[in-house]
Amino acid sequence: MNQYRDGINKNFDELSCIQAMSLGDVTAFNQLYQHYHRPVHANILKFVKNPDQSAEILQDVFIALWQNRYKINTEKSVGGWLFVVSYNKSMNILKQKLKESITYLEELDKELIADNTASIEIEEQFEIQLEILDEAVNELPPRKKEVFKLHRYEGCSKEDVANRLGISLSSVNDYLKQSNQTIRKYIISHHPEQIGKALLLLFILQG
Repeated sequence: MNQYRDGINKNFDELSCIQAMSLGDVTAFNQLYQHYHRPVHANILKFVKNPDQSAEILQDVFIALWQNRYKINTEKSVGGWLFVVSYNKSMNILKQKLKESITYLEELDKELIADNTASIEIEEQFEIQLEILDEAVNELPPRKKEVFKLHRYEGCSKEDVANRLGISLSSVNDYLKQSNQTIRKYIISHHPEQIGKALLLLFILQG
């Protein structure tokens, strides 16, 4: 095949070697190997960039040539045959790598999906608890509700709340204490199934 001709000994009698190889001549096979192994290897390296793997494929290609010596057309160059076989074996390696990558990604996706599902469930539970807490807070008297939201939701210090609302610090402390008690009672009364979780959220917001 023409792509294997550049840089190759023009005096090499390929057809004679092929005919001899087809009769089991190992020397003829070795001559074919010496004639073609560099360009075949170069062809493999175009696809398989790993030197070790490309060397293994090269070996497999010539093993296949020897194993198929009785079937080879003795009247044609084996260059085309070697090109096709080396290409197919290279593609098989790449397909295997791709398959392994896809399998890995599928397993990773399963893990991520599982983690994502768990995260969604946690987020949904948090939203439910937050809604219950909001529901309880909305039952507070206006001033207590304002104090609670400024301190618990907006993160204002008790001193800032007192200054913003023009009330004493002790009043802020009292409002927050009374609000916490009222909220706990509301949750226990209206959402007993969420007592532990919602009260934990309330505790976190107090931090």
